[in-house]
Amino acid sequence: MEEKHVAICITRTCGAGGTEIGKMIADQFGISLYDRRLLQLASDDSGINEKLFAAADTDTRKTLLYRVSKAVYTGQVIPPESGNFTSDKNLFEYQAKVLHGLIERESFVVLGRAADYVLADTGRAAAIYITAGPEACLAREKERLQSGTFEASRRIHDLNRYRSDYYRYHTGRRWRDASNYDLCLRTDKLGYQGAVDLIRDYIKIRFGVTFGA
Repeated sequence: MEEKHVAICITRTCGAGGTEIGKMIADQFGISLYDRRLLQLASDDSGINEKLFAAADTDTRKTLLYRVSKAVYTGQVIPPESGNFTSDKNLFEYQAKVLHGLIERESFVVLGRAADYVLADTGRAAAIYITAGPEACLAREKERLQSGTFEASRRIHDLNRYRSDYYRYHTGRRWRDASNYDLCLRTDKLGYQGAVDLIRDYIKIRFGVTFGA
């Protein structure tokens, strides 16, 4: 029987512990974790130097592009002769191409990158939204950054805004809209392991796949 591969796509608010949960899932389920590693894979696939892709990714963060326009994912990569070959949009398209290739070969966890939207057409993506209450997020960021309230609050605001703008730019959807996701989990209520356990149960019920048994 053909093995069923599943992509666990984690969208997370700053301070909610989504990155840590992604790492726990990968470790406990025995599967790979992809985040910024997708830049390297997209580079390998396209032949574009990874530093150029990384620069496009970073430079776009500094502009108003995400807030004033859209470039909704279409699945069409830009050809090398195009002047936009190393653009952020092409980076996203190559990352999407890589994700589609990965799910044919393995199950994995992916952090952000609007992967839930990109892989929705496969029928094998679990879209998980990880969040927590404002006080819990603030306390965690203060501890992580070893900073005061102002710096941690600014970090939370800026990162959440960037993630929201990125998601809207590439999908046309609202980042915080619960209807985009299969599960919306609050780590200040569940704890990290509780969230992992619920995700494992959901994967088993929906896809018939058991991890870490």
